[in-house]
Amino acid sequence: MKRKNTELFSDRVENYVKYRPGYPMEFIDYLFTDFEFSKDAIVADIGSGTGILTRLLLDRGSRMVGVEPNKEMRKAAETLLEAYPKFVSMDGTAETTGLASNSVDHIICAQAFHWFDKEACKKEFERILKPRGRVILVWNSRKVQVCGFSAEYEALLITYTNDYSEVNHKLISDAEFKAFFKNGIFSKVIFDNEQIFDFEGLKGRLLSSSYAPMPGEQNYETLMVELKKLFEKYEVHGKVSFEYETEVYIGEV
Repeated sequence: MKRKNTELFSDRVENYVKYRPGYPMEFIDYLFTDFEFSKDAIVADIGSGTGILTRLLLDRGSRMVGVEPNKEMRKAAETLLEAYPKFVSMDGTAETTGLASNSVDHIICAQAFHWFDKEACKKEFERILKPRGRVILVWNSRKVQVCGFSAEYEALLITYTNDYSEVNHKLISDAEFKAFFKNGIFSKVIFDNEQIFDFEGLKGRLLSSSYAPMPGEQNYETLMVELKKLFEKYEVHGKVSFEYETEVYIGEV
């Protein structure tokens, strides 16, 4: 039986914490300079997962509410962020956050918006945001070249993983972003980001993804063999580079 979206990462938390990318400091600086984030603002991180982006904003002094429906990921964030007095963790979804009306200054969603019911979460975001509050949608999007390591890695995903083509955030069209943001108006900015992996890191990064087969599942053994071959083909001094564009969409709802 196919699992609910909110359950997809339950068995991937350890790899998620270890191997998912963070976000470039240029992006964090951008929020505080161009969009007037302040230490007094309350920011709701919807679909906050293990708190990767939440932590970066807490480090800048923001007051953060992490809303996450997956129990295992939420508990990991609570453990990792327990030393931050400005962090509050909540069990909720994008469509039913559990937050009070008119209670947050901004909403941020990292690697999550493509899982949401867009009409329902738009109504919920309108309800919980204060006037002039903004929504920031963020993805670390792998750069896929026409050849080389990134192109061949992409081919492995298409061939051996589950539902990859269905969960790719790039399937969200500009028309959908325009329908989501108020009056169809939003800003889009892109920042460079990178991770450097040895083979264990590359394997862990792959297994942190919802579409990757886990041990004992169909295609797992074959995928690991092919991943090892790919790593050995392109490694330099035992490392390969994962290059990303951090895509950011910002507007009111």
